[in-house]
Amino acid sequence: MKPYSYMHTKEGADRSSHVICRYRVTTDLPIEKAAEALAAEQSTGTWTGISTLDDKIFRNYGAKIIGIEGDSVTLAFPEEDFSIDVGGIPQILSVIAGNLFGLESLRGVRLEDVQFPPGIMRKYKGPKFGTDGLRKILDRPDKPLVGTIVKPKIGLSPKDTAKYVYEAGSGGLTNSKDDETLVDQTFCPIEERTKAVAESLDRLAEEGRKMLHAVNVSTNGDKIVSLAEDVQSWGAKQIMVDVITCGFAAVQALAEDPGIKIPIHVHRTMHGAFTKDPLHGISMLPITKLVRMCGGDALHIGTLGAGKMAGSAEGDRDSLQACLTEDIRYKTMMPVCSGGVYPGVVAKIMQASGRNVQIQAGGGVAGHPGGVRKGAIGMSQAVDAAFDGIDVGVYAETHPELKEALDRWGMK
Repeated sequence: MKPYSYMHTKEGADRSSHVICRYRVTTDLPIEKAAEALAAEQSTGTWTGISTLDDKIFRNYGAKIIGIEGDSVTLAFPEEDFSIDVGGIPQILSVIAGNLFGLESLRGVRLEDVQFPPGIMRKYKGPKFGTDGLRKILDRPDKPLVGTIVKPKIGLSPKDTAKYVYEAGSGGLTNSKDDETLVDQTFCPIEERTKAVAESLDRLAEEGRKMLHAVNVSTNGDKIVSLAEDVQSWGAKQIMVDVITCGFAAVQALAEDPGIKIPIHVHRTMHGAFTKDPLHGISMLPITKLVRMCGGDALHIGTLGAGKMAGSAEGDRDSLQACLTEDIRYKTMMPVCSGGVYPGVVAKIMQASGRNVQIQAGGGVAGHPGGVRKGAIGMSQAVDAAFDGIDVGVYAETHPELKEALDRWGMK
């Protein structure tokens, strides 16, 4: 019953057949001992030597320590440790982000990044529409998409929600969405709301404006596909799912169901419970990679340091890159910058993001002194100015809606 030393595998691993994970570790132990504890806990080991572990099992299925640098530990998990066809993302997370967070010997541990081998990535289809598909639907090939979240979060009736969407689209926005807290409350039933919003979108289309509104279908796992199919039949042009509360498998179920023929907007509500602490939990980067694998067409990534939500601009940029990198097999996924956004921060966002981004404002539209339509116009003008390389303050001198927004909220 010898305790195996995971350190002897430090010579490396074939990345084409291993899942590679990088962790940030805070511990009073020597970092090598902490790395061994991680590798053992998440693969073939336990706290003591055991009679049922032999050399073959250890060699074939044990996690390998392939890098230690400062407080960073990199582990390689053999592809055989994962049950993709049946276990899927839930089982993957049980391996790479499971019991390790409760290890008493570690004061903190954070999953910073993950890389999947081709054998696992082939099992997932990625986005059905992605950035190019969304742009094609909206006939907007170059400029950033610009959207809103219907505000207040809850309380509006279906009729008032539809009016908000129409006003926002009339002001030039390409996108709008339900709030993450709104699904099918009595004051705004989802069927009535979806049909009313669909009428607004049709009216905008008749007026020459193309717009998508994402209807939130977040619900129990056994109901989410049928709800999405219903919403689609009621006229929805896009659906939204809260990935953390519903699960990655919910996104995958929606994306791979042949009956769902509209894009999936993915919200990350509750992510801060494990992404906010820089020393413990999971960073947004692995979440972004998993959402893209599962088939999300658009995903909230933060505001690249410009908005109200806590989080590092560097971390947001990592997620941006994970959405848009073309060195993997999937279509690119539209990064959504949202959370305390208003016209005065648009230029800063675009400077960091480039043009392939969806910029989204809730209060930055609904809080405009002139109302929702003028708020939408102001946001659109801010995007136009940044796109054309014109200082937003200068642009505002001849665009009164933008000027009113800057007068109210300023610039960052």
